[in-house]
Amino acid sequence: MLEILERINADSNDIGLMVELFHTLRPKRATDSARAIGNVRTLCQLLKGNPAHAIALRNYARNILASRRHASLYTEIGVLSNDGFFSELKSRIAYRILPPALGNDYLSEALDQIAYKRTDYIWMAAVPHEDWLALLDVVLHAEQRADVQRGGNIMLPGLLDAIRTLSYRVCAIGLEPRLTNFHTEMETYESPFMVQNFEVNAYLDAYHRKLAGAEVDIDDARHLLVMLDQCETVIGKIRKKALSQGTSIALTYLLVSLTQSLDRMRKLLFLVDVHLPGEEHDSARRHAAIALALELIAAHNNKYMVRDLLRDNINLLARNVTENASHTGEHYVADTRRELGGMFVQAAGAGLVIGFMALFKILMSYLRAAPLVEAFLFSMNYSIGFMFIHLLHFTVATKQPAMTASRIASGLQSKDGRNIDIDSMAELCNKVIRTQNMAVLGNLAVAIPTAWLIAMAWPHLTGHHLVSPDKAMHLLADIDPIHAPTLIYAAIAGVCLFVAGLISGYYDNKALYTRWAQRIAQLRGLRWLLGQERLDRLGVYMENNLGGLMGNFFFGILLGVMPFIGFVLGIPLDIRHVTFSSANFATAIVGLDHNVSWELVVTSVAGFLSIGTVNLLVSFGLALWVALRSRQVRFKHGWQLTKALGRRFRQGPISFLFGSSDDTKLIEKA
Repeated sequence: MLEILERINADSNDIGLMVELFHTLRPKRATDSARAIGNVRTLCQLLKGNPAHAIALRNYARNILASRRHASLYTEIGVLSNDGFFSELKSRIAYRILPPALGNDYLSEALDQIAYKRTDYIWMAAVPHEDWLALLDVVLHAEQRADVQRGGNIMLPGLLDAIRTLSYRVCAIGLEPRLTNFHTEMETYESPFMVQNFEVNAYLDAYHRKLAGAEVDIDDARHLLVMLDQCETVIGKIRKKALSQGTSIALTYLLVSLTQSLDRMRKLLFLVDVHLPGEEHDSARRHAAIALALELIAAHNNKYMVRDLLRDNINLLARNVTENASHTGEHYVADTRRELGGMFVQAAGAGLVIGFMALFKILMSYLRAAPLVEAFLFSMNYSIGFMFIHLLHFTVATKQPAMTASRIASGLQSKDGRNIDIDSMAELCNKVIRTQNMAVLGNLAVAIPTAWLIAMAWPHLTGHHLVSPDKAMHLLADIDPIHAPTLIYAAIAGVCLFVAGLISGYYDNKALYTRWAQRIAQLRGLRWLLGQERLDRLGVYMENNLGGLMGNFFFGILLGVMPFIGFVLGIPLDIRHVTFSSANFATAIVGLDHNVSWELVVTSVAGFLSIGTVNLLVSFGLALWVALRSRQVRFKHGWQLTKALGRRFRQGPISFLFGSSDDTKLIEKA
């Protein structure tokens, strides 16, 4: 370190020695905060002991800063570009593989050369602000400190240019058609995005005249912060509106970019504001400058990280997707026995349809078609059947978890999980559990008899059993939870259920955002065929049910192609679904003329019940995890919730599983 200080040329602006000096501060392990702090303090002591080295380092650093443009560092690092989500994603992936060429014109390029390791921000953040400030105070002369506290002659122009650039960017994004069409009030009243630009330009013009020596009174920056708050209010209204009207990746990207730009403007305005007198404000400004520098370092080290881009955008998009799913999930939560009875009837109707779907799948397997053709036939059988169930307003039990998980997540009002009413959450979870139980019972109570009756009637129609004894034993082996990977296949089906739930929420969001009802009502051809009134009803139905139809369609595709994917990859990949497994059990029993041991019956019944349990747990767990992440909620009261549920079960097992006989709702639906 001392050898590098001795080689510093005060008249040079070559970045090489600064890179070497910074490297001496860098610990071998980024997490070694003690070493990092020790290195910074060692450099500080060396400079204190030799003021000539401090002066040389100060002049050398000033030359580096003076020879480079600053504004892009504050406007680009940590702020999304205007290129759009997919262009930004493509650029980040490309630059992770082959970084861009670096020059000597911009300060951001110097930062690329100095803090080139992606972990530099970790150890730099571990060093206390006081140590960084002490190092700066040693380098700077005492008479120059006050000048630096106001931004410094070198740094100040770049800060002012960055504020102007960000202001224009906020104004341009705020006038994007995607925003103005979504929030039409901005076209009726004066847009705060335009007003802030007028105010910022007036503020900066006065600031520059004062720097030029003119007698000008500069207003403080508080009125600009008020304008930025108004912009934030509009952003909040747009996000709230998106929860009910849907959103898109492009709109979400614009909102994230706007928020980041406004946040950066606030920080820069605080640094350049000349109307913050007193030592307390000077100290706060110095700490804010260090905090901004560390923020820029962290953003620079992660500027090519695809994960951060996806996190910032997908969290907001997923919030809207799961929000639509949670609205749908309200229909899957029964409050009373009457509603539970209605759920049982809906599930029973689905069990009847699934009994015939199991029949069609067995018949399709007898065709001995090519694997791809067979996968297509199985997929269409599943997809058409599930869509038919949706059209008849029936319920498949395993389709509920993705919806009810979002409903539960929407009940978590506190972001930190500290102010959650455990009793209310236990009540909601209890309703979800009993509704799930009733739906499963409804599916199984009808699917098994339907499949059994079809298998019993088949010999009278065709002269032979629907399945041979070998085929029957194969069907029973498929649901054996002990000697076959049945539960793994059930988990795969649970993942498919979860993905189908996301797809359903995505298309619900898309239908709302793109106004399907209005667009369908404008189709002249269908208007001539159906009439305007029927066409309007069709548009409303499609807007309200597009997610359900597409979710069921793709769920069928996932179930049908999974064995084919396993065949192509040469791995044992398959699915197990509780309702189909129970229907296959009934068919196999008839195929064996009911000559089965009680051990085989117990194993098979335990098998399809285990399949149902895994289906529900996997799909519900994944859906709840995504719903919580989309709301940025960390729920840490799982044990308290479990104890509350156990207490409810002990107090009344019958009401816990089957609800109260009172038809009055205990609580209103959220």
